[in-house]
This record gives sequence, structure tokens and C-alpha cells, in this order.
Amino acid sequence: MFDSRLRPLVDPISNRLGRWLVRFGISANMVTVSGGVIGLLAFHALCLGFYQLALAMILLNRIFDGLDGAVARQNGITDLGGYLDIVLDFIFYALIPLGFAIGDPNNALAAAVLITSFVGTGSSFLAFAIMAEKRGISTDIRGKKSLYYMGGLTEGFETILVLVVMCIWPSYFQWFAYIFAGLCWITTSTRIYWAVKTCQD
Repeated sequence: MFDSRLRPLVDPISNRLGRWLVRFGISANMVTVSGGVIGLLAFHALCLGFYQLALAMILLNRIFDGLDGAVARQNGITDLGGYLDIVLDFIFYALIPLGFAIGDPNNALAAAVLITSFVGTGSSFLAFAIMAEKRGISTDIRGKKSLYYMGGLTEGFETILVLVVMCIWPSYFQWFAYIFAGLCWITTSTRIYWAVKTCQD
């Protein structure tokens, strides 16, 4: 919901850092994979109940997720880069609730509900991206991307925010998970609605 509004604030900083990384020969894919490894560390920290460490790793993962695009804009966006970015993102978003469930089995049902809602937002996002590509639909409202980015109530910023809040107040994980899952289903429903309208035209 807020991603497109935050881009004018975030992009100048990330682009400056991206240019700096390119000078050292660091590729976008290197940044993406490094971010994926950091995401795995966040998952392991949650499994062990180290919530502050997990919080730091989650934030670092998201910084890397922004930087890979900045580096790609310097060197040129590639299909492989876009593929790695989206796959590792979705794995990360599934691992974090799973980490809370492993760390505290009482969180298992709420984590399962949240992961299922992520499947809804992810599949509705990717399916529309395929249709958009076939129909030649494009947008740069969220910056230049290798895939069409369909917005919604729960986008990157909102998801990061709820993961941060979960790490700060882990005892309330179940409440946060159920509420955010509900918001995710609103996002999925609106995406399906717009996809139906678009594909019927």
C-alpha cells in the first residue's frame, strides 16, 4: 500500500549505494543471494528464540533486497536476476512464520494460516505478472522491475512492518499473524478482481 509512496525517499539512497557496490565489482545476483543467506540466518534465529538477532537479520535481508535492484539498474536488469529476487523473497516470507512456529509450537496454527495467506498474495501477484507480460501491460510506479508489480493492501513495507513487530513482541505473534493474514486475503481478493476485469477486456 505504501511501497509506491516510499520509493521517492528510498530510491536516491539505494541508487547511491548501488553505484558504490558496482565500483567494487559486486553484481545484483551476488547481493540477492547474500540477502537470501541472511534470511536463512533470521529463520534459524527464530527457531532458537533469538528474536532480537532475528529482527536484525530480517532488516538486513530487506536492505539487501532493495540494494539488488539498485545494482541491477546500474548494470542492467536481467531475467535471472528478477527470477532469483522473487523466488528468494517468497522463500523468505514463508520461512519467517515457520521459524516462529518451530521456536514455539503454540504458534504453529497461526503460522500456517499466515503462510497460506502469503501463498494467496504471491500466486495472485505472479499470475497477473504473467498475464501482464502477455498483454504488454507495464508500470514503473514501483520503479523499473523485471516483473509487473501489482499493488495491494499488503505489500513489501506492510509485510516488513508486521515481521518487525512480531520480533519485538513475539508473545503476540498469533494475534499479529491472524490479523495480517486477513489483510493479505483482502489483497488477494482485490488482485483477483482486477485480474478478472483486465483479462475480460
